[in-house]
Amino acid sequence: MPIAAEKSYSPYADHVYPENVYWGDTHLHSGLSWDAYTFGTNITPDQAYRFAKGEEVQTSGGEAVRIRRPLDFLMVADHAENLGIIPALIAGDTRIKLTEEAQEMIERLGQSPTARELLNSPNENKFLAGHTIMGLAKKITGQKLEITHPLNLEVWEGVVSSAEHHNNPGKFTTFAGYEYTSTRLGLALHRNVLFADGPSKTLKTIPFSSYDSKNPEDLWNHLEQYKASTGGDVISIPHNSNFSRGDMFRNVTYKGKSISSDYARIRASIEPIIEVTQIKGDSETYPLISPEDEFADHERTALNLQYVSDKSRSEEDIARGSYARSALQTGLSIESAVGTNPYKFGMIGSTDSHTGLASVDENNFHGKFGSSEPSRYRSATPWLSSFSSSGYAAVWATENTREAIFSAMKRREVYATTGPRITLRFFAGWNFKESHAYQPDIAKTGYRFGIPMGGDLTHDKITSDKAPTFLIRATKDPHGAALDRIQIVKGWIDNDGQPKEKVHNIAWSDNRVINSDGALPNVGSTINLAEATYQNSIGSPELSAFWSDENFDSTKRAFYYVRVLQIPTPRWTAYDAKFFDQEIPQDPLPVIEERAYSSPIWYTPF
Repeated sequence: MPIAAEKSYSPYADHVYPENVYWGDTHLHSGLSWDAYTFGTNITPDQAYRFAKGEEVQTSGGEAVRIRRPLDFLMVADHAENLGIIPALIAGDTRIKLTEEAQEMIERLGQSPTARELLNSPNENKFLAGHTIMGLAKKITGQKLEITHPLNLEVWEGVVSSAEHHNNPGKFTTFAGYEYTSTRLGLALHRNVLFADGPSKTLKTIPFSSYDSKNPEDLWNHLEQYKASTGGDVISIPHNSNFSRGDMFRNVTYKGKSISSDYARIRASIEPIIEVTQIKGDSETYPLISPEDEFADHERTALNLQYVSDKSRSEEDIARGSYARSALQTGLSIESAVGTNPYKFGMIGSTDSHTGLASVDENNFHGKFGSSEPSRYRSATPWLSSFSSSGYAAVWATENTREAIFSAMKRREVYATTGPRITLRFFAGWNFKESHAYQPDIAKTGYRFGIPMGGDLTHDKITSDKAPTFLIRATKDPHGAALDRIQIVKGWIDNDGQPKEKVHNIAWSDNRVINSDGALPNVGSTINLAEATYQNSIGSPELSAFWSDENFDSTKRAFYYVRVLQIPTPRWTAYDAKFFDQEIPQDPLPVIEERAYSSPIWYTPF
């Protein structure tokens, strides 16, 4: 595909602050990813972009589908490792050396069923057997193949061209990028690389993969060199820290050395946001490290916290290196020591779907791979039913363009949801009043007297004797469930150097009465599991709140972020059971409490 010309665009005038939230996915795989292809996905990046824009496409299983509501932006982030190489190998591309490994891949893939054949299996045993064959092929298709550089460049040119072709400033934004998939001893240190630029700059590089180095620091150096040589910009977005066995957010480097100020500075600059929820589960927090948080155990997949045999680390220590909330606390400690916080990140969601379909509706879940698209047997397969129908990235930007959305990501004015398009505003300042929370335009006041999510709050001589005040507003997805509550999560380090946290209920529905200890009665449930339905007869369509931190200590670093909870609704496995007239599976539980996570606001003593 020839490279499209970079489109010009005249922005709107007089946008002092972002008035619109834009919805997207920065982590979608197509059939160019070796594992997606192995499990039957044949969707191309072009088809993936067309689906996200609202056009009808045919799934790998042969069904005609259209997204219910188009997205505003998308990045197809295929694995840099063997990017586009496995389809080329099967097509007989002579630029791939037919090594013994390559020939075995061809043989194994030739034995595998197509997605359509698998999904139409006559019985469960045939379905499971087909998945086993695909799984055996997957074990080898990620191995490095001997290829010529021109093929690498040709594939990357196709990736960039597809993104450029579908980029339509003001209407639909695309980003060129890829996934860097570093894995050692089974732990995941995966990142998505997102470029701010068009082909005039992105074609001056090729993807950096774990074949080049498994050390993320080498990736950062590669990206810094790209910025220096092209004048462009790029970020790296960590994901699935819940699969990292504690290595994603440690207080030492990849090589076990103490974190320096240079390390902290580069990491904070290159990685301003993380992906906190997606198809392989939730990475906000975990019961072991947040035992007093009743909502900590959300979409914990069967693979979470696979503890290594390293007995020098406790399970709690491994957990603390695997989740966002504890990472934010670790960042405060490191900042106290070296002057820079390496874990000063905003939070987004994305899908990590390997189907080419960026859709996360619980009642229309398309699965992880082409082989796990809707069928009567997928819920009977434990590793398939453990996947989550999640999530999306929400970005407060001045307009729907690469420049504006990338800028919002860099300043962390973003938030994550598990799928519902909940609108969320979060501001901090020193002079907000309770009446401000109920003004029609909360943003106007929020930006005038404070800072938005992702920002920094500092004292000055005028505010030195005050506690911070916060404004929050959450509005339900127009097509989704009502809201249960708004919470603020505060984290800090105590005088003994120990991480502390507190979850505050600050707004809730249905006139419930909060207990003296701050606990709030459950909102209840309207779910009819047999019919896979719920009613919005409980909950609220919108919640607004003013909150002040009565336990504020101006001498201690702290962070605050918002968590919004929906009322309980059926999980995708319950919808599958209803559609295919099956027994409702109980593991995972068939009920879910969808949510949104804001980016934090940090307080730093002056």
